[in-house]
Amino acid sequence: MTELSLDYALVTPADRPAIHKLEERAFGPGRFAKTAYRLREGVEPDWSLSFLARIGGMLVGANTMTRVAIGGAPALLLGPLTVEEPFRARGLGEALAQKSLNAARDAGHSLVILVGDPPLYERMGFSRAPFGHFTLPGPVDPGRLLYCELQPGALASHKGQVTSGC
Repeated sequence: MTELSLDYALVTPADRPAIHKLEERAFGPGRFAKTAYRLREGVEPDWSLSFLARIGGMLVGANTMTRVAIGGAPALLLGPLTVEEPFRARGLGEALAQKSLNAARDAGHSLVILVGDPPLYERMGFSRAPFGHFTLPGPVDPGRLLYCELQPGALASHKGQVTSGC
């Protein structure tokens, strides 16, 4: 059998329809009710920090980064991180997230937040947010609210309400 090569690239606006279909398959229609999705409504992802993966031209994974503000300080929201079912548990999602985190660090960003599974994201350098440190515009399980400092000490200057765009 021929081995297909995995190619990573920056997401472009032209990729959005295929990514939306991937997200629909992975998360279903209920995803729009989630607080993290509400923060992304009407806000374009930061294309310079968002990556996708293809195998033989087929989209198999994508990760976007969206600009947010936390207590008025600029930050980033990671996700959705989406990988096609047959390619999960192979490190693809982690590789996509690391590409986004590295690009954000290189671009001078200081803090990234997300709502997700702690065991998965803790391997990538995320920690659980201190209870009450961030306030999101909807319900969030506080045990799933995570942050990653791209610059040491960034958490201290990012406290309060998380809002869309920045």
